[in-house]
Amino acid sequence: MNAIPKTPTPSIDLAALKQRQQVAWSSGNYAVVGTTLQIVGESLAEACDVEWDQRVLDVAAGNGNASLAAARRGAQVTSTDYVASLLELGAARAAAEQLDIRFETADAEQLPYEDGAFDAVLSTFGVMFAPDHARAAAEMLRVCRPGGRIGLANWTPDGFVGQMFKVLGRHVPPPAGVQPPALWGTQAHLQALFGAGAKSIKAVPRVFNFRYRSPAHFVDVFRRWYGPVHKAFLALPVDEAAALETDLLDLLGRMNQSRHALCVPSEYLEVVVTRA
Repeated sequence: MNAIPKTPTPSIDLAALKQRQQVAWSSGNYAVVGTTLQIVGESLAEACDVEWDQRVLDVAAGNGNASLAAARRGAQVTSTDYVASLLELGAARAAAEQLDIRFETADAEQLPYEDGAFDAVLSTFGVMFAPDHARAAAEMLRVCRPGGRIGLANWTPDGFVGQMFKVLGRHVPPPAGVQPPALWGTQAHLQALFGAGAKSIKAVPRVFNFRYRSPAHFVDVFRRWYGPVHKAFLALPVDEAAALETDLLDLLGRMNQSRHALCVPSEYLEVVVTRA
């Protein structure tokens, strides 16, 4: 196995951070937002050329967008997340479509699978939130067979979601020294994480359009259901929560491209890493 990229500063308590993240993603109901992103999973499955009977692992699967997309193409899919309640929602979706998917609780930084067990390893807006970027990338490389593909959909720092997390960070600062998730949406970081174990890395900018009734509707949905935003509002006193809402509404208003409702394009990178 090639050398694992340098890990974050040892002084950061990554285990404690991961526990807080689990609480955040368990709060609200990510599926309310996650199901709107299904088209991203379909595009990623096509980009990775997922074929019938191939072994596919979905890492940090949430409610299963990439899992369903791969299963629709006849793959033998294992869908994993460290939040069991999200997997239950994915299982319900699979059952409704009569898709045979295995759902297993697993940590992206410690995958319970043998080396080279999968033909393709996917993650849509999931593994990028792992606290230890290098460890998560090394695990994806490890369980992917030589010549297999690692497919990722990662929000970029300058796209809408990247900007939204910057707004959240101004009001609820992240722990010092933690690498921002949106680094996964940059070519340089992908090269640092996967370059040593990759035959090739292809990253194509794509856009997902968030469509809601209005900026206020978006904030209401995300405040209720999207874990990181939900927890940020809960962490703030009333006046500071109001300030966060104002800043989010301002960002949405500036990026809205619809005259009648809300359509906010958010850039992400569609990444295909071919394993060496």
